[in-house]
Amino acid sequence: MLIKNAHVIDPANKTDDILDILIEDGRISGLGRSLRYTGDEIIDAAGLVAAPGLVDVHTHFRDPGQTDKETLHTGALAAAAGGYTSVVCMANTLPAVDTVNTLSDILDRAAKEKIHIYQTSAVTMGREGREPVAMRELAAAGAAGFTDDGTPIMDEKLVRRAMKEAAALGKVISFHEEDPAYVWQAGVNSGRVSESMGLSGADRKAEYSMIERDLQLALETGATVDIQHVSAAESVDIIRSYKKKDKNGLIHAEATPHHFSLTEDILAEKGSLAKVNPPLRTEADRQAIIEGIKDGTLDLIATDHAPHTAEEKAGEFVKAPSGMIGLETAFALGMTNLVKTGHISIKRLIELMSVNPARLYGLNAGSLSVGAPADIVIFNPDTSWKFTEEDIHSRSKNSPFIGMTLQGKVRYTISAGRYAFP
Repeated sequence: MLIKNAHVIDPANKTDDILDILIEDGRISGLGRSLRYTGDEIIDAAGLVAAPGLVDVHTHFRDPGQTDKETLHTGALAAAAGGYTSVVCMANTLPAVDTVNTLSDILDRAAKEKIHIYQTSAVTMGREGREPVAMRELAAAGAAGFTDDGTPIMDEKLVRRAMKEAAALGKVISFHEEDPAYVWQAGVNSGRVSESMGLSGADRKAEYSMIERDLQLALETGATVDIQHVSAAESVDIIRSYKKKDKNGLIHAEATPHHFSLTEDILAEKGSLAKVNPPLRTEADRQAIIEGIKDGTLDLIATDHAPHTAEEKAGEFVKAPSGMIGLETAFALGMTNLVKTGHISIKRLIELMSVNPARLYGLNAGSLSVGAPADIVIFNPDTSWKFTEEDIHSRSKNSPFIGMTLQGKVRYTISAGRYAFP
C-alpha cells in the first residue's frame, strides 16, 4: 500500500511534513517524497493528516459475560471507526479477568480482530478488594497491566502490596478512585444539579482523597500508576503537586473526552445517557481538566468506552448503569474542544492519544518510524459533521453526543498494513 501526499504528523519522530508512506508486509517500509510504488493499492491523502494510530488505555468490551452490550468484534469495529489501532481492555468482565484461563481465552479471540486488543488483569480476585490475584502468572500469560477499574480498592495494605509486585513485574497498575463513603448516588455530581434532581450525588472528595493516598504509595513503592478518568479540579491539583515530586516518571493520569467536553448541566437534557462514574462536574472542573491537559499534568486521553443497552439506560436514573460509549467520538471531541479552541495543537493531541499511551504500556505503537507496524490513522482536521446513530459501530448506542456537531473526521484506519476502517 502507498499513502501519498499526506500531511504526516509523527510527534515521536518530530515529523511534520507532506510525505508518502510506503507499507509492505504490515510494516512501514518507506517515508519520503515521491516514493516509487508499482502496486494499485494507493490512498491519495492530499489535504489529510496521517498520524500514528490512536491507542486507548481504558476501554470496556464486556466480553465475556455481557455480550448483549459489546463483543470483542463490535468493540474492535467501534475502535477502528474512531481511529484506534490499539486498545487496552479493562478487567471488569463476567467473570472478572483474574485467572490465566479467562485471560488466555480473551487474548486468543482478540487476535482474530483487525486491531490490536490488549487485556488487563484484575488486581484482586473477583475485583472484590480482598484477595490479590496471582500477578506474576497473569503477567507471564500476557496481562497488559492490572486494574480493578469500576471498583476502588479500599485496603491500603493490599494496594501497597499490589504496587510493589506490579513494580517488580514492570507493569502498569491503574486505579478507579471513588471512595464509596462519599458516593451517595453514583453518576451525578453532588451539588446544584443533584439537588435539583432530589439526589445527594457523588462528592468530589470521593475522588481526590483516594488519589492522594495512591500517589503517595506510588512514590514509596516505585510503581508506575495510571489515575483513571480524572474529574475534579482538586484531583488535578493533587496530581500536579505529586508529579513535581516524581523523579522517575511513575505517575500518569487520564482525561476523558466527556470530562473535558461536558458538565453536569447536560444531565437535564440527556439524563442517564450522561450518567458516568466519576460524574460530570462543574465548568470550573472542566476548565481545570483542560489546564491539566495543557501543562502535562494529565498526560493521557482515554475513552472509558462503557457500552450499556438501551433498556438499561431507559430506566429510572438512580437504577440505570453509569457509563457511555466513547471510541467513535474521542478524537473528534479532542479536535472540537481542545484543538479548534486553541488549547493545544494537533501534534499535542496525537501525543495524548497515541504516543503517550503506547509508551506507558510499552506497546510497539505510537510512531511512524520505518520498520514500525503500519498502524496509521488518516483524518481530515477541518471536516464538520453531525454524530448520529448511523455513525456508531458499537453494539450499544449510549452516547450523550448523538446529534452534536463535531470537528475532525477519521477517514481511514490502517492496522498492521490492512484496512480496519472503513
